Amino acid sequence: MKAITLKSPGGVENLEYTEIGKPDLREGEVLIRVKAIGINPIDVKTRSGKGAYEKLKDQSPLILGWDVAGIVEESQSPLFNTGDEVFGMINFPGHGKAYAEYVAAPADQLALKPSNLSFETAAASALVTLTAWQALVDHANVQKGQNILIHAAAGGVGHIAVQIAKYLGATVTGTSSLKNREFVLSLGADQHINYHGFDWDAAPRNFDFVLDTIGGDNIDKSLKVTKENGTIISIPSGMNEKVTEKAAAEGVKGYPTKVHSDGEDMKQIASLLEKGIIKPYISHVFPFDKMKEAHLEQETGRTVGKIIINL
Repeated sequence: MKAITLKSPGGVENLEYTEIGKPDLREGEVLIRVKAIGINPIDVKTRSGKGAYEKLKDQSPLILGWDVAGIVEESQSPLFNTGDEVFGMINFPGHGKAYAEYVAAPADQLALKPSNLSFETAAASALVTLTAWQALVDHANVQKGQNILIHAAAGGVGHIAVQIAKYLGATVTGTSSLKNREFVLSLGADQHINYHGFDWDAAPRNFDFVLDTIGGDNIDKSLKVTKENGTIISIPSGMNEKVTEKAAAEGVKGYPTKVHSDGEDMKQIASLLEKGIIKPYISHVFPFDKMKEAHLEQETGRTVGKIIINL
């Protein structure tokens, strides 16, 4: 089968196209014939030697990627049958091996793809949607009527988080550049903040919950507008280690969080997708032989919504 391996950390030139054997299945796994792959910032970070690279560096071959949608070709699990169309985030934060024509995946990390979704849309709905769902529902327990701030609301996690927060009944403010204001509002956000030149010091502390998708000094800005006893959850690893300490100093609860593969969460997400309650936005679709171009686009940090590879 065709696969893309990472020979060493660095630039996109280190992504190598190769032929390897199909993965062997273990009990509880299914073999997926991949139809679409989701590209995420963690892919780019890991390729460059950050992200999950330290955990994966001894794998041979090292195959990046975690988000897939495809067709079950073989099953060693009672959860799925041959021919089922499935999607999910595989083995995160471990070795997902998604950049390939076939992927072996634990069946309990997958969900059936709703029939009204394309494979591309399904692949766009795994890591970012799980991240938003686990942060807002599992960790923050966002409630109806709460006032919520979502940073980078036009990005991968952000644009899904806005939709989930609205589904939960929250009043949502999203940040983005001015050019993406209408997109953010079209997702259901009640208010928009143009993060270029916004005076965080002058803004009131009126948010019950803040989802920080940027890290670094964005945590400090966020704390200025979070209510006392409010909550901030910060996602970017390597940029959020001090969120708990900084939040405590402002009378706020602060947590770093990391997404993890979870089939039960995926089933709930599949239901929301099927009903049209959440809709991922796909800005770019690249063929499998343009993976390097997809990484370069993700590296810009200005992508609206999601980047997808189709096979």
